[in-house]
Amino acid sequence: MVKKRIVIVGGGIAGMSAAHSLLERIGDAVEVTVVTKDPFYMAGPSRPLLLTGEQSYDRITRGYEEAAARGIKIVYGNVTRIDPGERRVYYTESPTRSYTSTSENSLDYDYLILAPGVVYDGSSIEGYREHWHRTASVYEPGRVDVLRSRVWSQNQGTVVVYAPPMPYRCAPAPAETALVIDTVLRHRGVRDKFRIVHVDANPKLQPPPLADTIAKIYEEAGIEFITGQKITEITANEVVLESGERIEYTILALLEPNRAPRFIADAGLGQAWIEVKSPEKPRTPSYDDILAAGDAAKLPFPKNQEIAYESALYASNTIIEEFGGEPASVQYTFLGWVYIGNRQGRLETLSIQFGLNFATKPPKPTKDTEPRRDYTMQKDRWEQSYLNRLYHPK
Repeated sequence: MVKKRIVIVGGGIAGMSAAHSLLERIGDAVEVTVVTKDPFYMAGPSRPLLLTGEQSYDRITRGYEEAAARGIKIVYGNVTRIDPGERRVYYTESPTRSYTSTSENSLDYDYLILAPGVVYDGSSIEGYREHWHRTASVYEPGRVDVLRSRVWSQNQGTVVVYAPPMPYRCAPAPAETALVIDTVLRHRGVRDKFRIVHVDANPKLQPPPLADTIAKIYEEAGIEFITGQKITEITANEVVLESGERIEYTILALLEPNRAPRFIADAGLGQAWIEVKSPEKPRTPSYDDILAAGDAAKLPFPKNQEIAYESALYASNTIIEEFGGEPASVQYTFLGWVYIGNRQGRLETLSIQFGLNFATKPPKPTKDTEPRRDYTMQKDRWEQSYLNRLYHPK
C-alpha cells in the first residue's frame, strides 16, 4: 500500500504534537514530514526566567534527532509558498542545515497541516525600521538575551514594556516581563532609580481573568500601566502613544503585533491568520486537505502552548478518523501560571494560577491569586513534560 503523504509546516509544539499523534495512531498508513526552519526548538513559556537566571537555555532547547529516529521525517528549510491546487509546499534551504541541492525545493502532500507559528511585525509602528535594535523582548532567544544584559547593566532610567492588540502569543508575557524586571532591579538595589511603565494596547491588562489581580500587584510594586493605547512611533529615546503622550525610555521591552507568515495570505488561506471551518475540525474553508493548528490558526482562544497542543490534536484527529484510526481524546481547556516576580528582590519567582475551560458555554474561568513558589515549579514541570515527550528527555 502506498502511504499517504502528510506534510506539517512548523516544528514547534503544534507541529510536533500533530506529527507524533499521526505516527502513533496511523503510522502504517502515512508518511509524516515536518518542515522546520531551525535545527532546534526552544520553548517559550519560561523564557522570562532567563532574565533572573532561574532558567537556562540548555534546559529549554531540544533538537529533532530523536523525533526523526522514531520515524518522523524532518526537513530543514524556510517555506516560501504553498500551491494548494498542485498540493505542493515550496521551501528554500535552511541557513544552517540543508538537504537541498537547488535554490528552491518542494514537497508534495496528500494532507497539509500548517503550524508555522507567528511573525512579529513592527511595520505599523513609525520609526521601527530605524530603531528596532533599541527594542528587546522575552519572546525570542537572542532578544531575551539582549534584554537580560540591559536590565543587569543599566543603573537608572525608565523601563517601558509594551503589549500590542490581541491576539498575540502568550498573553501574560508582557506583565511577566515587567514583574520579573522589577525583581531583578530590586535584587540589584537600584529599583528606586527606575520607573517601570507597562503600555498595553488592550482595554485591560492580559490575561483578562487576572487583569484586576495584576493591576493590584503592579500598584504594590510601583509599576505604572496605561491601557487602551498603542505605541505608534519609536524614536531613539522615546515612544509615542496614540494619545500623543511621549514616554522617554532607557530600556524598551516591546512586543510587535503578531500575524501568520506571508505565504499564508499569498496562498489565499487567510489574511492575518489561517482561516478554519471550526476549532474542532480545523480544515481551511477552501481546501479540505489543508488544516491549521497552533498560534497561526484563527481560533477563538488565547495563543498559548496548551491551545497549540490541543488544536494540533484536533487537526491530526481529523485525518486519523478518515483512516479509521482511534482519535486522541482532547478538549479546549488549559491551566496556566503567571510569573509575578518577587517583591523582596530574591531571584525566586512566585506565580499565580488561572485556567479557562472552553468546553463550557460561556468558558469557565478558574484562578488562584495567592502567590506561590510551587506554581513556578509546576509551570517548569509542565513545560519540561512537553519537551521530553515531543523531542527528547533531559
